Amino acid sequence: MKGLILSGGKGTRLRPITYTSAKQLVPVANRPVLFRVLDAVTEAGITDIGIVVGDTAEEIKAAVGDGSRWGARITYIRQEAPLGLAHAVKISQDYLGRDRFVMFLGDNVIEGGIASLVEQFAASDWNAQIVLKRVEDPRRFGVAELRDGRVVRLVEKPKEPPSDLALVGIYMFDHHIFEAVNAIEPSWRGELEITDAIQYLIDKGYKVYPYIHEGWWIDTGKMEDMLEANRLILETIEPRVEGFVDSDSRVNGKVVIEKDAEIIRSTVRGPAIIGERTRVVNAYIGPYTSIYHDCLIADCE
Repeated sequence: MKGLILSGGKGTRLRPITYTSAKQLVPVANRPVLFRVLDAVTEAGITDIGIVVGDTAEEIKAAVGDGSRWGARITYIRQEAPLGLAHAVKISQDYLGRDRFVMFLGDNVIEGGIASLVEQFAASDWNAQIVLKRVEDPRRFGVAELRDGRVVRLVEKPKEPPSDLALVGIYMFDHHIFEAVNAIEPSWRGELEITDAIQYLIDKGYKVYPYIHEGWWIDTGKMEDMLEANRLILETIEPRVEGFVDSDSRVNGKVVIEKDAEIIRSTVRGPAIIGERTRVVNAYIGPYTSIYHDCLIADCE
């Protein structure tokens, strides 16, 4: 199987942060979201990965490189304009060929990874599988309707949702998806919608099955969601100290002090993470705080 990661968006909802950084490279708990996606894909055993890039292509290429740090081979696929998720699949056909693949939005964070999903799809004769998550307000999402264990209908942001199962942004496909993306027409937004492509598969009698995710999932497209993802990930960290903590400092709870960081006459209360080469001097760092590399925090709380 191959992986297809979509990293072409501009991240306008995350401005001003994304004026200077691609949204997929904004760190959550001190690790860029895109790196966490690559972690999930490679931990599932997929090492042949295409990344669809747009205006921030050079920045993403510089950060990810050839993929060797993940033991992967990265192919970059340029999308000239944000013309929809199904369009991203369409322009990736030469790269994907007839291989089955997982498509993962590059700004999503999911608890527990995708290894079980990949294993289930690889062992099946299904044509597609979509990850769903029960949500409190499904009117904000694309929603799936199930019958007899299969997906029978997708509705985009319905006023009267047929279920509470929202599309998460992780999809499994075989080569029949190319029939779909080449058959559908652009939506009112001028985009080729992945929901329309999946509905095409359903209407043509292809096998489309759900995978209902029980853990948390965050789309980090908005600032409050980015902060929530940071909080959730920090709750899972294992404490470790690789830097220096002087005798006048206190480190309590789940705290990570990364290499060459220094904590001087300060208190750090976890969960928290202090990045490499960062200095915390005469300061108090409270819970659910991530401080990136090469920062100075002094005389403050």
